[in-house]
Amino acid sequence: PGLRTKRLVVIFQRGAADGLNIVVPHGEPSYYAMRPSINIPKKSVLDLDGFFGLHPAMASFQPLWQQKHLAIVHAAGSPDPTRSHFDAQDFMESGTPGVKVTDDGWLNRALRDLPRTSTSTSTTNSAGISLTDKSAFRAIALGPSLPRILSGKEPAVAVNNLNDFSVGGKNPNAVPMSNSFEAMYDHSVDTVLHGTGQETFDAVKTLKAADPARYTPAANANYPKGRFGDSLKQLAQLIKANLGVQVAFADIGGWDHHVNEGSTQGQIANVLGDFSQSISAFWNDLGDLGEDTVVVTMSEFGRTARENGNRGTDHGHANVMFVLGGPVKGGRVYGRWPGLDQSHPYEGRDLAVTTDFRLVLSEVVSRYLGNKDLKTVFPGFENQSQFLKLLG
Repeated sequence: PGLRTKRLVVIFQRGAADGLNIVVPHGEPSYYAMRPSINIPKKSVLDLDGFFGLHPAMASFQPLWQQKHLAIVHAAGSPDPTRSHFDAQDFMESGTPGVKVTDDGWLNRALRDLPRTSTSTSTTNSAGISLTDKSAFRAIALGPSLPRILSGKEPAVAVNNLNDFSVGGKNPNAVPMSNSFEAMYDHSVDTVLHGTGQETFDAVKTLKAADPARYTPAANANYPKGRFGDSLKQLAQLIKANLGVQVAFADIGGWDHHVNEGSTQGQIANVLGDFSQSISAFWNDLGDLGEDTVVVTMSEFGRTARENGNRGTDHGHANVMFVLGGPVKGGRVYGRWPGLDQSHPYEGRDLAVTTDFRLVLSEVVSRYLGNKDLKTVFPGFENQSQFLKLLG
């Protein structure tokens, strides 16, 4: 009954990822001139369109691109010039660049005026739990605490590790759960799932019924070991259990490469492998549910176009965003490429922003989730209707 639930998953690459070594402008000679020791050699780049190509550690993204599920927005970012990680992340999560007094996150605000979907009706999931608009998992962050992006008036929960809930005592380190209301307030439970009152209690009960310890991903979903892969595996599990997830957030650190960034091997290659393999495993795990899911990736800012004296890169400006999903018109690089030659770099050192990150998010929130009240979701953002037309 009702419409199918549409889901938005936001992934944050914390630490300022080097977009130029992620989606490489291998058709631009300046890129190679500015990065003598950390460039990705032409022969190693996984070519996309003759000009741009993927870092070789991202081979798992190639099929997603070829199947036209994956779109890329290059030279995207925040118009605010800060090079502070803390401020830039705050602005991207609040959705108000340059404004420090915003008290909630854009992903929380995006939930306010959504059209009603099947989660608003009295459907029940496979665990026999009734789903309502107020499903405890409607807005979820994978991690130890609720991030800025999901703070606000709409209820949201943070789940650190589903397997820390005991389901019949299979995990010796698990937190025991009973249906008594007191158990919800047990400190150890609260360190796993952060929420308030009834939402947390409902979530505990629902999770118990879904039996997280027995989850087996789809055969072609090869999650790498580690925190990020685990987060996305748990998110796939919650989505497949039909627990009413509408928006979700996960993050992955390790992108602040000032020293020995590496090229086809090394620091950036390692974190890119983890990032891309986790996302492609998540996509494969969802199967048909991917048709109703959009994943957007973002990072607070990019890196300098030139490498520094330590074979790394310093804090820059524009970056690359990935948009993956059923309704995405993929197989294309969107946005205007500003170039890297001497006349173009921002402040003489960075890739210039030609697409405001809020434009990409506005299109997803409005055209996909169906929340047309963009002035509330992104207050102060003027060019909200100049969409890139990423979505079919």
